[in-house]
Amino acid sequence: MTYAVAQRRASPRWTDYLPLSRGAWRNTAFVTAGVPVHFVALSMVVASWTVMGDVVSVGDILLALVISFLLPLALLRPLTAVQRSRFWGLLGVDVPALPGGRRSIRAFLRSPVTWRQLAYHLVVGPVLATGGLLVITMWAAGFGLALLYAYAWALPRYSPLALTGHVHLLNVLTLCGVVLLLAAPAVAAWVARLDARAALALLGPSRTAELERRVEDLAEKRAGVVDAADAERRRIERDLHDGVQQRLVSLAMNLGLARETLTDVPDDAMQVIAEAHTEAKEALTELRNVVRGLHPAVLDDRGLDAALSGIAARAPLPVKLLVDVPERPAPTIEAVAYFVVSEAITNVAKHARASHLEILVRGRGDVLRMTITDDGIGGADPSGGTGLTGLRQRVGSVDGTFRITSPVGGPTVITVELPCAL
Repeated sequence: MTYAVAQRRASPRWTDYLPLSRGAWRNTAFVTAGVPVHFVALSMVVASWTVMGDVVSVGDILLALVISFLLPLALLRPLTAVQRSRFWGLLGVDVPALPGGRRSIRAFLRSPVTWRQLAYHLVVGPVLATGGLLVITMWAAGFGLALLYAYAWALPRYSPLALTGHVHLLNVLTLCGVVLLLAAPAVAAWVARLDARAALALLGPSRTAELERRVEDLAEKRAGVVDAADAERRRIERDLHDGVQQRLVSLAMNLGLARETLTDVPDDAMQVIAEAHTEAKEALTELRNVVRGLHPAVLDDRGLDAALSGIAARAPLPVKLLVDVPERPAPTIEAVAYFVVSEAITNVAKHARASHLEILVRGRGDVLRMTITDDGIGGADPSGGTGLTGLRQRVGSVDGTFRITSPVGGPTVITVELPCAL
């Protein structure tokens, strides 16, 4: 459960303020159960000082200091586990557990988590336990005073609360009992809410740590979505290549064979066959472009160098390509690099008026760096709708970096860095 959800569940509902409501009894049970647990750590500290005799030496004081320091630390984890169970069992609030594992004493003492938990058990806990005692007192006194008329007749005649001659006092005390019964649920809800907020802030991970964990989870989920999308593109590419494309190839071959061999058909029929043959070949060309745009098979079979060489060979302008990648990156990174180069070439051909293009791809450590340079007119603006926004988004989907330098008059330099360790 996230920090925000736990905070919402710790907030009381309006029914919790009713004396006989389920929420009132739940909050009362919660704060009552917390009284002995909250006083454990503090009682250890007090006990370490009360065992000293009448004659106190410097050694006794030092020993008491050490004991009062070590005992709460030794009980820190079990006390936190008990408190976490109390919150979940009675309030339904999940105080997130911290990562376990053995740690050295030095790491344990230097961890801010240790001191936050110690502050909860030694400082905040006793204050909350006092609030719990107040709630118990209010319930007990409220019931005792509200039902005073039910047993005042049984008191001794000399008692100031006997019915004889003390009607006004009985009325006032009964009214006080009713007020206490009405106020007790609100105090119990307030103490429970305060306890829950203190526990979420001190016993569990800090707000910063929780946000960092959520960022890591989101990054992992995004990487999974990107990988799944790339795998789905590869599957569609294989299905089109092995299915529809093969059928179109067969259709084009049959139409071509009919066009060459059928000599005794009318001219109108031959014209229809010729047009169908031309349409089949054009459809096959378009399908191959679509398949190549989804995920080129050469990228999986022969790697990034061969795939980029194919793009450079088909480019409408001269392209100088240099690929130096000692180890193949992850398939998703290869796909992103391929499409970045492909879209960059398309953008240059459409908008840059360049005479040639240089592409340098290097793999160094955990980074795949690409530099794309053209000698065009420059002035490229990612917000101008030239496809640069799509490039930046594609690079950002894998936590890569995208930079462009394009002064008016050129040259335009696009630098992309992709994490190979994805």
